[in-house]
Amino acid sequence: MHKTWLIIKREFSTRVRKKSFIIMTILGPILSAAIFILPAYLATLPEDNRVITVLDEPGMMDLDKGKENLKFRYLPPKEFDLEKAKEFFEKGDDYALLYIPASSNNDPDIMTYGSKLFCKSDISLGVEAYVQGKLDKYIQNEKLKAQGVDPDVLARTKTRVKLSVINLEKGKETESLSAVKMGIGYVSAFLIYFFVFVYGAQVMRGVIEEKTSRIVEVMVSTVKPFQLMAGKIFGLAGVALLQFLVWVVFGIAFYSAALSFILVPKLDAAKLTPTNVSTIDQDIIFRVFETIDAINFPYIIGCFLFFFLFGYLLYAAMFAAIGSAVDKESDTQQFMFPVSMPLVAGLIVLIRALDNPDGPIAFWFSVIPFTSPIVMMARVPFNVPIWELVVSMLTLLATFVGMMWVAGRIYRTGILMYGKKPKFKELLKWITYKS
Repeated sequence: MHKTWLIIKREFSTRVRKKSFIIMTILGPILSAAIFILPAYLATLPEDNRVITVLDEPGMMDLDKGKENLKFRYLPPKEFDLEKAKEFFEKGDDYALLYIPASSNNDPDIMTYGSKLFCKSDISLGVEAYVQGKLDKYIQNEKLKAQGVDPDVLARTKTRVKLSVINLEKGKETESLSAVKMGIGYVSAFLIYFFVFVYGAQVMRGVIEEKTSRIVEVMVSTVKPFQLMAGKIFGLAGVALLQFLVWVVFGIAFYSAALSFILVPKLDAAKLTPTNVSTIDQDIIFRVFETIDAINFPYIIGCFLFFFLFGYLLYAAMFAAIGSAVDKESDTQQFMFPVSMPLVAGLIVLIRALDNPDGPIAFWFSVIPFTSPIVMMARVPFNVPIWELVVSMLTLLATFVGMMWVAGRIYRTGILMYGKKPKFKELLKWITYKS
């Protein structure tokens, strides 16, 4: 045990001192936040101004109200037909040409099938959707008028229902937090998938490097192969846990800063100058922070640490066995596919589990140990029954113990084998080989 602990400390200290670990530990939360914040920020930036030439033969359309970055240049229908409008458009610098045909009996269906949007290159989907929406609304109003229905009266009857979803359990009513729970479940499950692959691959590469450099031959003269493998696996587990805990601290600090610099100033502004702060903005801010406070984060983080740790250890054992069985990384492909498939399957089932966390597919994939770290973490925010959580944890724990034994049998033989690509049959022989 003492020798295993020495290997764990060596693996942990050498990895933690690397510049790449320090940089990614600091930049990881920043890059993750940027993935969500940057698209939202870019969406708020003003778009480029664009001019669309319009040949409206009926002379009834009003496209100017709506999209601020679009300007419309109307051509007089008496002076232009479609061919002349095309020539005018090709000579100019306008973004697109919209043609709206007229019919002798003012049939709206002529506009439905005859309207065209000409462009010199691929057109923006946003512009296309805006123009199409305007045409749809105009044609619908014309059809309503033809049936004797006033479009304004119909518009006033449209109602938007704000539906409150309430969880009723044991006589207590609490607001449903499904959207937030789905987000937490997805992020937690994806983090486990990411960490398992990244650090599992590091275990495999480390084993291959030590094997090819022949350092392992010196090490096994004083340390048992199983101790060497276990030390490497648990050492990297400590590195991964440290990185995750640092990210948690970053997250708590970010939340505290948001609470201090966003919510409190908004509330103060609302008290001092209520006319300057939108009631809707206040309501949204309150709901966001109330929702976050209602989540049982200690419970979720505890479950995450368990499934993250033992999910990693389970796959790290398999990665270590693969690394010991080959001489170079390019030879690992035949073994990587069956090992990585359960992880990919868990990621696929993740979406179904978030949509129906109590369904049979979500249940069975959260119990199967090779997919449970991902799928169960998607279900944990939705208050999984305790017995299901315990069964999943015990199954994962038992499978990890068994996989460590199997990996150790492969490791002790494969670590000293050179110049040969083993097949699955040979790996089975190594497992059953009696020393």
